[in-house]
Amino acid sequence: MPKMKILVVALAFLLAHHPACAAASQKIISFQVDGQKVVGTLEVPDGAVKPAVILLLHGFKGSRNELEIPSLQEGVFTRAANAWADQGLASLRIDFRGGGDSEGSFEDTTISGQVKDALAAIEFLQTEKSIDPKRMALVGWSQGGAVAAITAGRTKRRLAAVALWNPLTSPAGSGEAVFGPDVVKAGLASAGRATVIKLPWGAEASLKTAFFVDLFTVDPVADLAKYPGPVFVAVGTKDTVIYPQPQLGQLLLTYHRGGGELWVRPMDHVFNVFEETHTVDELIEATGAFVAKNLR
Repeated sequence: MPKMKILVVALAFLLAHHPACAAASQKIISFQVDGQKVVGTLEVPDGAVKPAVILLLHGFKGSRNELEIPSLQEGVFTRAANAWADQGLASLRIDFRGGGDSEGSFEDTTISGQVKDALAAIEFLQTEKSIDPKRMALVGWSQGGAVAAITAGRTKRRLAAVALWNPLTSPAGSGEAVFGPDVVKAGLASAGRATVIKLPWGAEASLKTAFFVDLFTVDPVADLAKYPGPVFVAVGTKDTVIYPQPQLGQLLLTYHRGGGELWVRPMDHVFNVFEETHTVDELIEATGAFVAKNLR
């Protein structure tokens, strides 16, 4: 076979099998929550008729495309959405209020407020004619995992599956471990003013009293127990942000009455993306397979 023809065939194979090359249409959408605009990216596979849809919920201080994978210069959620589009699945990834392109101040962030955004996103999808809102799944990472678990238990809409990636399981416990007990005490006593917190990766953020109060009033385990559908929980034994694992991941499934799968790998909180990409791609593939299986 001539060299040029070999190159053409090889390129065609790569384009057909690389998840980032899925043929899909993207559009920026928005909806209102308490008078503030929430912005998202809706991705629909080209040629798909009323495909199922996955709603993606980002983590603390994240955004709808999520953490950029250094070697690929592509966000984790962007990569996931493209891979799932290749499977014929639509997706909506949103910026919670106070982050990304959405309105609001991050200082006003609470887990309960993000649950409100997620519930509003589910209602928005009921009006979107390009997808099938009766076939919907939910994916949440880190704090977005807590939001997804709570949302699953509170929404009145049917969810075919819920996937939680390194999810925040015990907000109070993890809050004290990550921020420090003195910071949490200061935040609880701040009388509505913002408290500066330092994050393990060196960044800083300011949060008002309501965030710290919320840590002790929301319970992802209890809310997820109200959701009757299948749950996929992915946790990393090298996670130093939400730990110990897999014990916390198993806790979510212990109290969940529906079917479930605990997916455990030797990964850190960001799926080892600063060292390699195999793990995050395996996670994306496993999540897509779990959702597809439960859509049938």
